[in-house]
Amino acid sequence: MLWNDLAGAAVLDLAQPMRTGMPQSPNHPPFRMLLERRHGDMVRADGGSAANEIIITGGHVGTHVDALAHVSHEGLLYGGRPAVSDHRGFAEMGIDDFPPYVGRGVLLDVAGAHGVPVLPAGYEVTVDDLEKAADGLEIHPGDVVLIGTGWSRHWADGERFVGARDGVPGPGAAAGRWLAGLGVRAAGGETIAFEHLAPGKGHALLPVHRILLVEAGINIIETMRLLPLLESGVREFLLVLNPLPVVGATGSPVRPLAVIPAVAGE
Repeated sequence: MLWNDLAGAAVLDLAQPMRTGMPQSPNHPPFRMLLERRHGDMVRADGGSAANEIIITGGHVGTHVDALAHVSHEGLLYGGRPAVSDHRGFAEMGIDDFPPYVGRGVLLDVAGAHGVPVLPAGYEVTVDDLEKAADGLEIHPGDVVLIGTGWSRHWADGERFVGARDGVPGPGAAAGRWLAGLGVRAAGGETIAFEHLAPGKGHALLPVHRILLVEAGINIIETMRLLPLLESGVREFLLVLNPLPVVGATGSPVRPLAVIPAVAGE
């Protein structure tokens, strides 16, 4: 049985904690969580009390998945479809069209391939970097590929993590085409944009988004917490990826889980 295969498996949480003031892209509405009702605001006859909150968030805040509707090029989405929407969102290619993924995940530890815990700010991940990190590891069509830059280590330093001044490490256009050519199901990483962000350039151009979302129909996962996976030394694992099915939305928060069999952790 499947349950026997999973006995003793380690489950690694690849999501960053969501809290007010966390690092995020300046292009998206901020995350806010407020207690709407506190214990004692209403007390039932038997002495019971409940608390609850209101959460306000954009779809591209914290660890999240980009829907294919997120990016257009010259007015067109993936497959040449016009980027047509209304106040309710997109009728197709919204995040609700993303089927829950339970399958093979592959980690390409580019920082480790360079012998460093974190790639330098503004470093462009190249095809050579990806091939070196993938040495001895076969990537199949339909896999989800994650690129390790070590950038998770800077999560507590919001200004550095966002990289508006010094930039952020990530794949350049050539690396994006390499991933697209593999036919992966999705690709992701640790930064707020799955891109090479040069110092001082911000989000002026996002070619990897165009290549993956618009040209190849490959979803993107951003702001992942890959540190526990990088430290495990595991390169392939079972990945569970299930964004919220928000109808018509261009993205959604997600809590990716990497399941590592017991033998892999010994």
